[in-house]
Amino acid sequence: MEMEESPHLFLCPISMELMDDPVTVSTGVTYDRRSIEQWIFGYGRATCPATMQPLANLDLTPNHTLKRVIDSWLDRGSPSTSSSSSSSPSTSSFPSPAHDLLPTPLSRMLEAERLRSALANLEETPFKVTALKNMRAHIADDVASQCEFVSSGGIQVVSRVMAEALAESTTGGDLSAFAACEEAAAVLAALPLADAASVGSARLHAMDIVTKVSNSGAGDWTAGLEVDDVLKSLLELLSDEVTARLSSRALDVLLDVVERSRKGPAKAVEVGAVHVLVELLADADDRHDAERILLLLKRLCKCPEGRLAFAENDLAVAAVAKTMLRVSQLATQLAVKVLWLVSVVAPSEKVLEDMVVTGAVAKLLGLLHVETPPATKHKTVIFALFGWLRCRLVVGADG
Repeated sequence: MEMEESPHLFLCPISMELMDDPVTVSTGVTYDRRSIEQWIFGYGRATCPATMQPLANLDLTPNHTLKRVIDSWLDRGSPSTSSSSSSSPSTSSFPSPAHDLLPTPLSRMLEAERLRSALANLEETPFKVTALKNMRAHIADDVASQCEFVSSGGIQVVSRVMAEALAESTTGGDLSAFAACEEAAAVLAALPLADAASVGSARLHAMDIVTKVSNSGAGDWTAGLEVDDVLKSLLELLSDEVTARLSSRALDVLLDVVERSRKGPAKAVEVGAVHVLVELLADADDRHDAERILLLLKRLCKCPEGRLAFAENDLAVAAVAKTMLRVSQLATQLAVKVLWLVSVVAPSEKVLEDMVVTGAVAKLLGLLHVETPPATKHKTVIFALFGWLRCRLVVGADG
């Protein structure tokens, strides 16, 4: 015999579980003592979770009447109740399919409907931690529930909740935001993500979350992380070129990591960033992507390791020269700066030869004769670079 579902009034509004020790706060709402104490004293909240009204005081008054009614309801009992008297009774917002020995088509339909309802309410409920815990228990080790979760947009919903919780926790939010973030990550981790579409969706939303953290301005978010691993993951995403949006997000975060970490540029070069960026630049069709790649190359070429890696790459000069007078004024300025760094700051015979062969020198000449003159500093850099190249070419010819 299956135990009937607990009456809604018997459930704690926070945990959505059967109340073991119901207590009432100053607003008149009753909660389970453990849940409301965690809310007030653990998370430091002074509001009623259900109504969000300020609490006049922190008194927790035992609700003896409700306690007796719940005990009476339990005493009516069932075999399942009596056989588990040693454990505290509880019920989730939807039963775990793992406990259904012989699930019927009807029970599956009901479970799917409960899951869709839980997802629809997840972003609005103030009890996200409990809702996410119940959701994780529901989909754990149950392929049908996992498929329903994915097809119902669960990855997108949970990812948004996780991003909001991260943003709140990084801007001074309480522990509940961090707990919600942990539970959201646990829900996503429970998914096998065996098909390519699910994997792609999860990667995209994970990248969106990382981008929001990167843009939050809450100090050095890379502190405590292995920067090498972060850089490798970002470069792998860029190399795979799964989607334009994913690549764009990865470029943003890569720029931030390189900028924040003092050793970021050298570490990025060490894990192959110059090679990946040059290949991306050669095929870049989007103006913003090309500009960000050039900005990254400029930052990497400010360190000796970056200039060496650039000089050793056979496509580097050609890829950078291709953007001059073609993509945008900003791209042209960045391209000239990159070539300045690799050919003047740290001269390389190979780079000089590549600039002549790929037409970079001709483009510099053309840039000097455009009708709208560039900024004074920009023009000075071009003249200096071209003058140095001319001298080197003359010396080379005389030699």
